[in-house]
Amino acid sequence: MTNIPPSAANLRGAIDLSSLVRPTTPPPSAGGAPGGQAASALVIEADDASFAQVLELSRTVPVIVEFWAAGVAPSLGAIVESYGGRLVLATIDGSANPQLAQAFQVQEVPATAAIVGGRPLQLFVGRPSDEEVRAVLDQVLQVAAQNGVTGTIDPSGEGGEAEAPEEPPLPPLHQEAYDAIAAGDLETAIARYKTAIAQDPRDTQAVAGLAQVELLQRLEGVTADAVRTAGAENPGDASAQLAVADLDLSGGHVDDAFARLLDLFPSLAPADRDAVRQRLLDYFQIVGVDDPRVVTARRRLTSLLY
Repeated sequence: MTNIPPSAANLRGAIDLSSLVRPTTPPPSAGGAPGGQAASALVIEADDASFAQVLELSRTVPVIVEFWAAGVAPSLGAIVESYGGRLVLATIDGSANPQLAQAFQVQEVPATAAIVGGRPLQLFVGRPSDEEVRAVLDQVLQVAAQNGVTGTIDPSGEGGEAEAPEEPPLPPLHQEAYDAIAAGDLETAIARYKTAIAQDPRDTQAVAGLAQVELLQRLEGVTADAVRTAGAENPGDASAQLAVADLDLSGGHVDDAFARLLDLFPSLAPADRDAVRQRLLDYFQIVGVDDPRVVTARRRLTSLLY
C-alpha cells in the first residue's frame, strides 16, 4: 500500500492538475451505486461526464475515488460512511471511463485515490485491510485540514449541501487567473500570475500558481504511453525525462518525479542542468516548500550544485 503525501501546499486560486478533466454536465447522483453496494448521500457514482462536479465537491469535503471494473465491485462505502460525512466516496468504472483512468494513472483495479481541494492524491492499489484503509483515510483528513477543506455532508442526504467555511476573496489578479483557467485559457492565467509576481515577487501563491498552470499547459494533448515510451527509449535525454517527470508529478508520484530528475542531473550538460534545476524549483512550489519530500529533494539538489 502507498500512503498519501503527509502534506500539501495550499494553492487556493491555482487550478489543480486533475482539472484537466473539464466536463460540464449535471452533478452526479447519490443513487444506484454499482456492484450491489448500498447507495447513500456519501457514496456517489462518477464518470468522465460528471467528474467536474466531484472536483468542485472536493473543495469542501475530501472525496475518496475508488476505481472498479466488472468482477471487482467497490468496497469502501461502509468505511467512508463511518466517518459521518467528513468524507465522500466517488466510485468509477475504470474500463468505462478511460479519460479518468488515464488522469489518475490507473494500471489495475481496484485502485483508490483521493481529491482534496481539487488536488489528486494517490492512495493504494488492491484491497488493504480495513485497519490500513482507516489509517490512510485519517491521513487524508489531516491533509484536508491543512488545506482548509473541513466541510461535511449530511449523511441523511437532507439538504444535501456541504457545510463549508466561507473563504475571503482572492486578490484581483489571482481571481482573474482562476477564472481564465476555468475557461480553459491557460495563456491568460499565466499572464495574470506573471503580473502578480512582477508586482510582488514575494507572492508565493502566485509563484506556485504559475508553476502549476505551466505544468497544465505542458500536459495538454500528451498521452501517458507516448511520454513514458519516449522516456524509456531516451534515458539520458533531458527533454524526455522532464516530460515523464511532469507526468509523474501530475499523478501524485512526487518522489518518482524528484528522483528521476535528480538521478539524471549529474550526467547533463550545463544548459540541460539549468533546465532540470528550474523544473525542480517549479515542482517544489507546486508540492509545497515545507513538504518533507521537498526538503529532502532540495537538500540533494544543493549538494549536486555545489
